[in-house]
Amino acid sequence: MDDISVDTDQIRSWRSIVTLIVFILTNTIVLVPFHIPLYIPRQAWNVLIGLLSHLRIIAPRGSTSRDDADGDSENGKLKPWVRFNFPMNLVTAPLIADLFLLAILAIGRREVHDGIIGADNISPIDIMVFFITLAYIAISIDASGLIRYLAFKILQWGGKVGHRLFFFLYTFFFIIGSFIGNDPIILSGTAFLAYMTRVSSNIVHPRAWIHTQFAIANIASAILVSSNPTNLVLAGAFQIRFINYTANMIVPVVVTAVVLFPFLLYVVFADESLIPSSIKMHELPPEARAKKPVNPNIPHARGQTEEEETGAGNDEQGKLLSLEEIMNPFLDKGGAAFGAMVMAATLITVLVINAVSTGTEPHPVFWVTLPAAFVMFCWDLGFGWYRREETRRIARRGRVEMEKARAERALREEEQRRLSTAQVSPDDGTSFELKDQTLKNPTSDTGGQDITWQTPPAIMISENTDGTAIMSSSSSSSIRSHRTTNSDDARRQARGEKSVALENPDQDRKTPASPTTDKPARSSGGEIDNTRTNSSELSFQPHKGHTTLVSLSRDCFRWCQETFPTAAAVVLHLPFALVPFAFAMFILVQALATKGWIPVFAYGWDHWVRKTGTVGAIGGMGFLSAVLSNFAGTNIGTTILLSRVIQTWQAINTQSQTDISDRTFWATVYSMAIGVNYGAFSTAFSASLAGLLWRDILSRKRIYVHGLEFFLVNLPIISISMIVGCAVLTGQVYIMRSDRPYNHS
Repeated sequence: MDDISVDTDQIRSWRSIVTLIVFILTNTIVLVPFHIPLYIPRQAWNVLIGLLSHLRIIAPRGSTSRDDADGDSENGKLKPWVRFNFPMNLVTAPLIADLFLLAILAIGRREVHDGIIGADNISPIDIMVFFITLAYIAISIDASGLIRYLAFKILQWGGKVGHRLFFFLYTFFFIIGSFIGNDPIILSGTAFLAYMTRVSSNIVHPRAWIHTQFAIANIASAILVSSNPTNLVLAGAFQIRFINYTANMIVPVVVTAVVLFPFLLYVVFADESLIPSSIKMHELPPEARAKKPVNPNIPHARGQTEEEETGAGNDEQGKLLSLEEIMNPFLDKGGAAFGAMVMAATLITVLVINAVSTGTEPHPVFWVTLPAAFVMFCWDLGFGWYRREETRRIARRGRVEMEKARAERALREEEQRRLSTAQVSPDDGTSFELKDQTLKNPTSDTGGQDITWQTPPAIMISENTDGTAIMSSSSSSSIRSHRTTNSDDARRQARGEKSVALENPDQDRKTPASPTTDKPARSSGGEIDNTRTNSSELSFQPHKGHTTLVSLSRDCFRWCQETFPTAAAVVLHLPFALVPFAFAMFILVQALATKGWIPVFAYGWDHWVRKTGTVGAIGGMGFLSAVLSNFAGTNIGTTILLSRVIQTWQAINTQSQTDISDRTFWATVYSMAIGVNYGAFSTAFSASLAGLLWRDILSRKRIYVHGLEFFLVNLPIISISMIVGCAVLTGQVYIMRSDRPYNHS
């Protein structure tokens, strides 16, 4: 702490003022991300595309539809500029802010070093490595299907009694979130609740279930240091042993969870349409229940079902497909058991080493989590390779089924579009031959013209050399027209849609029958006819067109997904965006410290505590941490900022030879821990990365939560949670702590 500066004279310099403005603007952009349009001269763009094509990084011009991707055409002529939308979000905004401050010499080597390597007991690299490696183990457990399977069991135990099921799920998410953190709960729990509420006929809106799950997951993440990166920053900044952190946080957090439940059930969501007394669930048919569960980590594993669910709404078909997802869950028993053992061993080892450490020598906690994550990664790779034949076959068949479903749907939509726009008159000589049904043209003066329907044509799918599907109609069912034009085909090509070959009555009726291109056919019962499936068709087929770096990368990624589905799914869900964001925010806070702003905030906090005492410290820090989580670069940025403020507050009292009581100091620290964890479910999605993930998962499940709704629903939840948590903490520090001076040595 001796190196911490408490000088505030620098705030008068223009670089210091610019630094504060940049910090505020950066956090505003993180709160409200947007895009900046960039315009590039088309000639320069063409030169760049030609160079990339010549270097075989991308495909040559004209080989794809990328040429018109920008849409900069007007009256059939290309505009002289190509427009790109540059994202300004939690990754790019802090990085650009750091580069700008470096350019104007507001920060230098010291700030960059301290923001990445670490300073004042805060080591960003150690924190990020620890969090990412532990997150791999937690998400791997989630990818095994364990959380969704346990939720399914909870659903069975809860039965159809609404309040009992609500309590069981509430308790389940709290217990699981306490050990593995909030991210796995958000990943699996959110999707599970979206499906569950969709297939319940008398749950009008999923608001109560999804908001409760999000709140309790973030409350539970406050118990263990390893459950949230904010806890890691705080524990490192004040050299708190992990076991001591848990001992001080478990009582306020558990009491908050206990008090919050009846408040949610009988006050916030006291509506029969939200939490019914008796839940009416749709029943899963026996044939669907008897199916073998599908591994959702395998790409296109559900095949045609996945495509049908995408196109289905909230009708009976869509609900049935959703019901299969929750009532017949996939579980990799081996992966779940091994992952649970690795997680338990890792947490116990970390707690023991941290507890017995003297603190005189550095023992980074990632020394434990990194080997453990490597062991888990090797397990996922090993079993993925062992099951590669099965997973590749499932992925290939699913892709063929999905392409077929898309082709059938496109054909049906095209037929409906043609019929809805067709103009049939008595003297134009147009007729359509249709099977089993005859319609009359009401506009005909002769009593109506006969129009005969024929059943929709069967679809044959073959694969092009570039991996795309080719769709053609069979000879047994076709639409015949005595007058056709090419305008519809031209319009379809302009829209980039797949072309559908409709047979002409004068043409020979032929269907492709090459054994090397035929794909799995469906029997009359809708199942795949495996007897017509060639094993070579279900093996991985790389890109056969113009080989480029992009095509190789795409093929490699697809091969990894099909060969190592669990490892690929876990890597895709790891919060990598947190790494550049956290490093950039550390640097920005270091800039505030060296430019005198952190001491200014610390002096203000010192005045507040001297006037209000311990109770004011708890209330003030709890309020600041919860509110700033929404406006200071998520709860991670808030933790970084407030940790520096408290450290500087310590240095101020040390230099002025005044004492901070042990009770007041730890009351301030742990009230901040409560605020940054609870602040994730307060007023804005960007209060935490988990909030952004939660919103995206819900939107993919057709549940759209708007910002105003998020604020209004969470306002009473965060209010009661903070009041209860801070009140319990106040009683705890008065019982467990004394007024003797705090000694940080």
